[in-house]
Amino acid sequence: MRKLLLLLTFCSTIASVSAQTFESSLQLRPRFEFRNGYKTLLSEGQEPASFVSQRTRLNIGYQHEKLLLKISAQNIGVWGDTPTMTLGDNNGIALFEAYGQYHTSENLMFRLGRQVLSYDNQRILGEVNWAQQAQSHDAALLSWLPKTNHRLDVVVAYNAESEALIELPYNVNSYKNMQFAWYHMDVNKVEFSFLLMNTGYEFENAMQEREVDYLQTYGAFHKFASGDFTGNIAFYGQTGSRTNRDVDAWYGGINLNYSLTKSWTTSLGAEYFSGTDMNTGSNEISSFTPLFGTNHGFNGHMDYFFVGNHQNSVGLLDISGKIAYTAGKFGFSIMPHVFSSTAEIRDFNNESQSNYLGTEVDLAGTYKVQKDISVAAGYSQMFGSSSLEILKGGDAGITQNWAWVMVNINPRLFSFTKE
Repeated sequence: MRKLLLLLTFCSTIASVSAQTFESSLQLRPRFEFRNGYKTLLSEGQEPASFVSQRTRLNIGYQHEKLLLKISAQNIGVWGDTPTMTLGDNNGIALFEAYGQYHTSENLMFRLGRQVLSYDNQRILGEVNWAQQAQSHDAALLSWLPKTNHRLDVVVAYNAESEALIELPYNVNSYKNMQFAWYHMDVNKVEFSFLLMNTGYEFENAMQEREVDYLQTYGAFHKFASGDFTGNIAFYGQTGSRTNRDVDAWYGGINLNYSLTKSWTTSLGAEYFSGTDMNTGSNEISSFTPLFGTNHGFNGHMDYFFVGNHQNSVGLLDISGKIAYTAGKFGFSIMPHVFSSTAEIRDFNNESQSNYLGTEVDLAGTYKVQKDISVAAGYSQMFGSSSLEILKGGDAGITQNWAWVMVNINPRLFSFTKE
């Protein structure tokens, strides 16, 4: 925290002697969680976990004519992970965002540095804001807006572990390089987006040699509105290879919303992820991976699927509904999910099992205390099946639930322009 205050004081001093725009905001976000079957089924005799995690983030922005700079520094930790009298912090301070942005004209913009890449409904590329650390990328971005309702983004990223004199293995749990193009257009409250992405992942082959496999993700997103109806449809495919295995996978999703009144809305959605049969003799990967998506917001709040797990697995069919109420400072929602695999599940005797994985029910509520303070809470329960036990282990017969309470304090510290 002392380093954050020093950084703030330094930038404030610069702003006071410069004829530019300067602004700063602060976020404190502690969250209590009770995990009794979160992400995976607990077994009989295992005790649930409880803790408080916290995000502390300082955002600093600077703008002068066509130039914009942003720095976002954060500390992520768990209450009690260091002694009450400590000289340091386990995680220290990390940069969440640090980029420079320059507009060569009204229609063309360049951005270099660590930045959030968030597009459409965040199914493939998102900020992952639920995670205390969130998600950002070291990348170069070019954004072209030929017309007010058209936009083309081209992004390139190349990663290395250190400043080296010779080529060294890349051992960070991330991609080695990435390139993608995203085109978006709006036509009379109807939106269309098209994505073409190439990601390279370094790995060690059977000969203990380093290789880079390339995975291509391509597809389209469509968002529409008509009266009280809104919705979106998406389709993506994946090809290429991962760890010397060919990939042929696809995804389809649909979400429909209807406003019953000004306060009540209802939704119905479905997502299909292709999967790979268990004990298959094929060397091909048929499992679709949502890569950098904000997965917590899609397939159940208990994060059983695609949140650091369920990769190259039996796929997923998620049929969900939602009823939400919003009035003034208060909001509430209930959202059930019915999960099934899209590929074959086999038990330890190699016998085929049911595709039904389980049903999850998510309850969540929010309350805005004042302008800069909000409180959110939720409760979820998973009713797992024997097939889910095969995938996750644990005991579906005992209660599997998760509860949380989060406070978000996010004030703007100051914003001013000195001519």
